[in-house]
Amino acid sequence: MKDAAHASWLDRPWRLLIGEWLPAEGGRTFPVINPATGERLAEVPYAGAAEAGRAIESAQKAFPGWAARPAAERAGLLQRAADRLLADRERLARLLTAESGKPITEARSEIGYAAGFLQFAAEEAKRIGGRVIPASSPSKRLLTLRQPIGVAAAITIWNFPAAAITRPVAPALAAGCTVVVKPDERTPLSAIAVCEALQESGLPPGVLNLVTGDAPAIGQAFLEHPAVGKINFTGSTEVGRYLMRHAADRVKRLTLELGGHAPFIVFDDADPEAAVQAAVASKFRNAGQTCICANRIYIHERMFEPFAARFTTLTRSLRVGDPQDETVRVGPLINKEGYENVAHHVEDARSKGATVLCGGRRLTGGAFAGGFYFEPTVLTGVTDQMVIMQEETFGPVAPLLSFSGEADVIAAANATPYGLAAYCYTRNVGRVFRMAEQLRFGVVGINDPFPGTPQAPFGGWKASGIGKEGGQMGLESFLETKLVSWGV
Repeated sequence: MKDAAHASWLDRPWRLLIGEWLPAEGGRTFPVINPATGERLAEVPYAGAAEAGRAIESAQKAFPGWAARPAAERAGLLQRAADRLLADRERLARLLTAESGKPITEARSEIGYAAGFLQFAAEEAKRIGGRVIPASSPSKRLLTLRQPIGVAAAITIWNFPAAAITRPVAPALAAGCTVVVKPDERTPLSAIAVCEALQESGLPPGVLNLVTGDAPAIGQAFLEHPAVGKINFTGSTEVGRYLMRHAADRVKRLTLELGGHAPFIVFDDADPEAAVQAAVASKFRNAGQTCICANRIYIHERMFEPFAARFTTLTRSLRVGDPQDETVRVGPLINKEGYENVAHHVEDARSKGATVLCGGRRLTGGAFAGGFYFEPTVLTGVTDQMVIMQEETFGPVAPLLSFSGEADVIAAANATPYGLAAYCYTRNVGRVFRMAEQLRFGVVGINDPFPGTPQAPFGGWKASGIGKEGGQMGLESFLETKLVSWGV
């Protein structure tokens, strides 16, 4: 059932943003499904290449005027948008939960996180500047200018449907770029709501555009249109590779945040309760559907048994259910495909000798009817030959492994093509630096299960992506540097 408090708002018309709010050609739509119930939440325009092309042209037309705006004006608009999100946090969080299945307490945090990217970009917009370089000749002066790339395209993922929008859009707008956004078709409603907040804060027509619908067709339009100078993509490594290959044809700039397979390492000198609480929090956040959640939990052999017992007890205590319920910690998986992937990983591990300490099955009937709920699951006896150790699970399944030495666990942690995030719990200061330096991942949390923050760079190594979002580096990725050599 839809929540009565926001049902009427969900039943409103949902539109594309192409200079103004419009339906798709021919009135085509597609449904957005509540993963907690399987019910239809809304109908959203189904756009394709034609609408994407018009959105790019809208952004191209608006670019000169937006780029010429004083940085302070761009900053003020971004701050107003952040204030709008925070003032409307409860409604937006309920919407986010309805379309993604993320527990409401996490959804509220995400709205704050999304606003944080706008706030940081507003502050940094006023600090964009070039420099004077000492020349080799007394008759020359050398200057650099920092200027916006032009039209930027952003393709975002479903598991952070609000923050995934502001993370690329805020710095792009701060830099003076205009933007076309293609949100994930599973969670477009939060993206539309965020774009509405930006529009209502005073964005001129065409500066921000949004198209929902046919992902391959829209993505291809982004690749082929010469006005698009940069593409930001968050999603699978497979699609990231496709974008890299085809962006090369026009030498488009890319920022890619792709898959991960995060190790979570607990040494025997760690605070055991802090480590186990953090491991549970990381693993089961958003039902394990985050790109940086713990995928492999390595525990020193001297504390493996008590850690595994405590971890299993905490996992059993996690309440699974309606994500709109304040007491629920684990909501549904996003859809049938998500459930089938998780079930396959568990069955493969079980068939190859893993032991299921708790969980291991889909929850059905009663309050779980219609949704894709999977029990929080703990596995031991896991080996590298199991799929769960090779592929990102994206679900509430925790494989526990033991290790004996520092060098061995570093080698095991790094033995993956992915390199997005890694975690280490230790109170040994020397080891802190060794782990931070030797783990080949773009983000390393030392005694910290939630390392992401708007003011810091975020991005992966190896097959987990290229470039950074967030922080100053995220803003700089939307800027070109121009040398001016001036004869005087």
